[in-house]
Amino acid sequence: MAACSSLLFSLLLIFTLSDLSVEVHGLGVGINYGQIANNLPSPTRVSYLLRSLNISRVKLYDADPNVLVPFSNTNVDFIIGLGNEYLQNMTDPIKAQNWVQQRVQPYLTRTRITCITVGNEVFKYNDHQQWSNLLPAMQTVYNTLVNLGLDKQVSVTTAHSLDILDVSFPPSAGAFRQDLGEYLHGILNFHAQVKSPFLINAYPYFAYKDNPNGVSLDYVLFQPNQGTMDPSTNLKYDNMLYAQVDAVYYAIKGMGHTDIEVRVSETGWPSKGDENEVGATPENAGLYNGNLLKRIEQRQGTPAKPNIPIDIYVFALFNENLKPGPASERNYGLFYPDGTPVYSIGVQGYLPELVYSSASKNNGFLVCSLLILAMAYFIFF
Repeated sequence: MAACSSLLFSLLLIFTLSDLSVEVHGLGVGINYGQIANNLPSPTRVSYLLRSLNISRVKLYDADPNVLVPFSNTNVDFIIGLGNEYLQNMTDPIKAQNWVQQRVQPYLTRTRITCITVGNEVFKYNDHQQWSNLLPAMQTVYNTLVNLGLDKQVSVTTAHSLDILDVSFPPSAGAFRQDLGEYLHGILNFHAQVKSPFLINAYPYFAYKDNPNGVSLDYVLFQPNQGTMDPSTNLKYDNMLYAQVDAVYYAIKGMGHTDIEVRVSETGWPSKGDENEVGATPENAGLYNGNLLKRIEQRQGTPAKPNIPIDIYVFALFNENLKPGPASERNYGLFYPDGTPVYSIGVQGYLPELVYSSASKNNGFLVCSLLILAMAYFIFF
């Protein structure tokens, strides 16, 4: 019956993709695949969902073999994560080598791991020991990859929240917090040396939630609006996300670097929130992510970097019911765990169902055969 289920998986996927071929056109977008939940579908089923959406770039927050193995031979590029709790250990070359050899190297022959994020939003928390460990951990993991001959396949970076900025508007005035200068200077030198991207987690939603009377909803949702002008550059911004990205570019330039690419490792909009979380609705989430996908399809750059298409990973694939914090934290998903969309953004996906039978082996084979024949009829006739 297992073989039957596998064949049905394939036939159902072919049927669904043939139905969606007119609507899905390589979105060019990455997706964050968080798993802080107890009701998510298996990674095998998720791999079918992502392929039906034509999404081939996935960001994880760990290096879970239970995810990496089912995605073998799927041509999906993975960013995997080392949590903040690993930073101190990763400053030790032996421990870093053990981690890479156990969690990365065995899967590279079949699963496309392209990047490791060492830590996530470390400077958001007032832990100066973590601040000090971040760069040495990044360097040690990178040196381990070099020693194992893997540095051409896998890059090393870290992801920052926008809290690292002291000034974010106008973008040309973008500057990093002074208390982070000594740490970010070394990190930027590292990026320039190894040619890895600078990742930011950017959420215009937070700016709107904190000041709904002062921030235009149309401006943060990519809706038609008057926009804002940077008085120093005369560049016009019609959405906040691009302004945030350019502010980071200018902050990096202010520290002497012009050769580091900024990428958005997280952005999204919650479909539900607590009473005080203004704007967290399915309608706004659909507008934000739907309009964002249109911009990505157009391969737009920001006003300050018009020739560099902005690289974005949307947060997140599923609602995660065990995430702590306000209600919004559990409602950033594009999909419910059963595979149905939380709201419409103009694309459709397919999460296949497993087929089981309580009949005897022979009867099960008969049921399976009939299902396959019926499905083949709908596909080909």
